[in-house]
Amino acid sequence: MSDAADLGVLDAAELLSSRRLSARELVDACLARIAERDGRRSFDGDASSVNAWVRVYEEEAREAAARADARLAAGGAPLLCGIPIGLKDLYAVEGLPLTASSRALDEEPLRSCDAWARLEAEGMVLLGHVHTHEFAAGGTTDQVGNPWDLARSAGGSSGGSAAALASRTTPAATGTDTAGSLRIPSALCGTATVKPTLGSVPIRGIVPLGPTLDHAGPMARSVTDCEPLLAAMASVRPPDERRPLRRVALSPRIADLDPDVAENFERACAHLQVVSVPAPPVRLDLGLDLLDLLCAGMLVYHRGLAERRALYRPSTRGFLQHAEERAMTAEEYVALQEERAELQAEWVDWFDAHAIDALVEPTVPIVARERGHGYDKPFTDVAEISLTHYWDWTGFPVVTLPAGLGTRSGLPTSVSLIGPPGTEWDLLAAGIALEGALGPVSP
Repeated sequence: MSDAADLGVLDAAELLSSRRLSARELVDACLARIAERDGRRSFDGDASSVNAWVRVYEEEAREAAARADARLAAGGAPLLCGIPIGLKDLYAVEGLPLTASSRALDEEPLRSCDAWARLEAEGMVLLGHVHTHEFAAGGTTDQVGNPWDLARSAGGSSGGSAAALASRTTPAATGTDTAGSLRIPSALCGTATVKPTLGSVPIRGIVPLGPTLDHAGPMARSVTDCEPLLAAMASVRPPDERRPLRRVALSPRIADLDPDVAENFERACAHLQVVSVPAPPVRLDLGLDLLDLLCAGMLVYHRGLAERRALYRPSTRGFLQHAEERAMTAEEYVALQEERAELQAEWVDWFDAHAIDALVEPTVPIVARERGHGYDKPFTDVAEISLTHYWDWTGFPVVTLPAGLGTRSGLPTSVSLIGPPGTEWDLLAAGIALEGALGPVSP
């Protein structure tokens, strides 16, 4: 080990548990790495900085590390005790600022969100908040540079989380996913995540985008490290027995792919037992339905900030204007949710009828593109969300991991495994095996 900041979650946990490394030493290494690699911290970012971190809580982190070291010394500490983490700037932490990477929000919550409360109870150490696309309303986070190439997008909306992981300033982070916001930045930055079954991780206390679509989940540099984080966030013990993925089907939604994405997707599929089955007789194009449902939820939250609308970035103002123009009646809202439930059921029936354990799909059809225009106007992220958004509509779990670097671009590509509700632990086991076959990537 040359630098403790390079450790993953489980490797660090082993050293902490054996007392070969202290939580204070690990936290100090991460804080030093942030100072070394994150660059000039700013609201808009700059061409020479990763700028993943909104705020770093050095004093609080060292105090938390001291508490973790005391628990570790006493014995019987939880697995994650002493592990540093960055929280997406939507996760409320009691007594600390919450801004959603926006000039329009400046809160100091009176209570922590449920997801962080669970991680904190495990003894995790909060390093700071990391950037999101403003209010999570986009698939880019253009104030953040991609550590693979600072001129490229880190993806969004959890772009700060993925960039912090890829730049090795933290071993763990959190994100949210409404149309792909855990998976898109993970794909573009070469990191891993799991979008759990809708509702399995509480979203209470997290700044919402579309509450009936919002998922909260963990992010790390490997699928292996995502598993204990998800267990803590969902407050469950992972099952000892996992169902192997004996029958994997190609997603019927795959369209045009960047050559690098296509090449590495084919390589990933070679390690899976892919079977040929009829495509499901379901609707594969959601049209504007997901956007309309998202907008309905967005209006509810942002009504409380109406007097600060001028402080929003242009894209967010445009998003809200679109939401107001497309506002649904109560009857339309109920009808849309009924259609959504029927589509979910049709997919579950198809998985069962063909004994399919999982679908495989490229996470994003492109490699990271140049950053810089994601805040000019809304809906510039069509390519980024084109595959991911569908699985927020169904609420199905998805495990996302690096598929390798593009031979043309040198940039990360990614693959996702999708399963019916409740299968995230099977998908995680399969993802761990697949990442072992494909190998890691690192800037």
